[in-house]
Amino acid sequence: MQDSNAFENQAFAWKPSAEVAERAQITRFMREVGVSTWDELYQFSIRDVEKFTEEVLKFLDIRFDPPYDKLLDTTNGIEFPKWFQRNADAVRTEGGVPAAGLNVTTMCLDRWQADEMKDQPAVICESEDGEVKEASFAELLDLVERCSAGLREKGFGKGDAIAIHLPMTIETVAILLSINRIGAIAMPVFSGYGVEAIASRLSAVKAKALFTCDGFPRRGKFYEAFPTAEEAVSHCPSVEHIFVLKFGKETVSGQLETVSYCEFQALLSSQGGKCESTSAEDPLIILYTSGTTGKPKGIAHTHASFPIKAAQDMAFGTDVGKGTRICWYTDLGWMMGPWLIYGALINGATICIYDGAPDHPTPDRMWEFCAKHNVEVLGISPTLVRSLAAAEERNSDGSSRFPPFKRHDLSSLRILASTGEPWNPGPWWWLFEKVGNSKLPIINYSGGTEIAGGILMGNPILPIKPCSFPAPCPGMDVDILDESGKPVERGQVGELVIKQPWVGMARGFWEEKERYLDAYWRRFEGIWVHGDWAMEDEDGSWYILGRSDDTLKVAGKRVGPAEVESILVSHDDVIEAAVIGVPDEVKGTAMVAFCVVSEPGAIATGLEVELKALVAREMGKPLAPSAIYAVPALPKTRNAKVMRRVIRSAYLGEDPGDLSSLENPQTIDAIRQLNDR
Repeated sequence: MQDSNAFENQAFAWKPSAEVAERAQITRFMREVGVSTWDELYQFSIRDVEKFTEEVLKFLDIRFDPPYDKLLDTTNGIEFPKWFQRNADAVRTEGGVPAAGLNVTTMCLDRWQADEMKDQPAVICESEDGEVKEASFAELLDLVERCSAGLREKGFGKGDAIAIHLPMTIETVAILLSINRIGAIAMPVFSGYGVEAIASRLSAVKAKALFTCDGFPRRGKFYEAFPTAEEAVSHCPSVEHIFVLKFGKETVSGQLETVSYCEFQALLSSQGGKCESTSAEDPLIILYTSGTTGKPKGIAHTHASFPIKAAQDMAFGTDVGKGTRICWYTDLGWMMGPWLIYGALINGATICIYDGAPDHPTPDRMWEFCAKHNVEVLGISPTLVRSLAAAEERNSDGSSRFPPFKRHDLSSLRILASTGEPWNPGPWWWLFEKVGNSKLPIINYSGGTEIAGGILMGNPILPIKPCSFPAPCPGMDVDILDESGKPVERGQVGELVIKQPWVGMARGFWEEKERYLDAYWRRFEGIWVHGDWAMEDEDGSWYILGRSDDTLKVAGKRVGPAEVESILVSHDDVIEAAVIGVPDEVKGTAMVAFCVVSEPGAIATGLEVELKALVAREMGKPLAPSAIYAVPALPKTRNAKVMRRVIRSAYLGEDPGDLSSLENPQTIDAIRQLNDR
């Protein structure tokens, strides 16, 4: 494995002030466990994972009824640990339930119904058309109880799978929690999915119901969601009811029987809203992720896995506590949607949702939203940052006194955060220097749906280098290994791995045990291999350098696409880039680059030569791309991951496989046409 020099000799861009460190949630936790430095905390967290997890549960005030007797049991192997177990005597005498009792909705809602907390905002939602709705913790609990009653009245209960095909709204939050509250299993799907993507997921989990809507506004037009959902249900006989929310003005009509959201809300009875007794290890949610290869994977999580890890990362990484206003621009079909809901509510924070296009009707819409609702923590993807930065350039021609973000008072912001893909330096610096005025940390966050959150993450007490992760998340025993499974030296690139279990780890793939083991556990015995190339520099900062299954071997040298892509987007005319490898008789593999450029005709007028020379200068002539193409957009998932396997297959005229997770499948046609020239 070659050295990576892309991030060598970088200086720290941000360092925490004494005031920031003092107020941080992670500082309070460190005092509670009796450590004074980050290094001491991290070593404690991996030296005794069980004790560390118990301290996290105390910090988050997670209460079990009945309590567990043994937190973690790995006698059946690290791949399938048992959590929150009760002893044999308790199981025999108290109903035969092997795990401690926990319905996570009580930790999200019921515990906040005392004192002034019940009247604090739990969710604030603004739609694209400007309508703002707000629900306090008391109001949200009432809404959840009504939804729960409606579901029970319709015959749904513990263990039933219920799908959610909705945009991010207050009602969506309530529906997710109401499914959890009756002990059913939630299965979110991306609100923009097509028929096949929805139908395949409904069938895989044998869903008994689907929540959908008539549609929702996007870029000033009304996107009709119901016809797609109804057709998907027609292919899934297990679905007994379709519950429809109405956001538009027209009446919903279809071939299948539907129930309006208002109808079942009205079914509340004196006993209807009670909380189902569930085990901490009862299934809570199935989250589908496409990964980079193959068909979608249904990730199974429990009441005590995904929510607790989400709440821990949110508290320690993005410094969220009671009353914090946090916005993450996301969809319920991506893990960051449920992550936002569970994590914020467990911490007693306020979820701020913007449901619409972030640059509509003007490029400053996201900044306007943050100012209006006093957002403190903003989660935003590198892809969106690149788009917003480009909008600033288009508006800095003298026609506007201020760039878009300066039109609004962003003084409430204290943390910027990002996840979904590796950063390129240019957009990172734009967000840090211009939007954050070089004062706000960018908390970089990387992990996955299977992790229930992060492997690597920044926090408010560690200095930050551009594009980096200052450290692993507490409790994540992380290393970087070479091809033989041995740790690499600092400055060397290798496979990112996890060596001990953590509370949020997936409880497998839904009904696909062997596929789960193949995906993560069979490369090195007893070690989770995540599939990312990573590097730790001499100062202890970590970097994700792309997916390891995307790695190219050109002229005998291994190259991560992200490294070349960062060089390409450093050019002023390149907005985004993706690099793939294609067969080559001489090199074995040749690099081909696809760029979204500010001037589409620039490739034909000399830009290709400039870009090849730029890569050759930085990487060496043998590693310059053989061809560079301009494309209107790159195929991406909803969580902004560029799908290189899809690009490669389309370019080579091969079957690209599952495309259901793509936000913009039309981009494939433009790539296919390139190789037909």
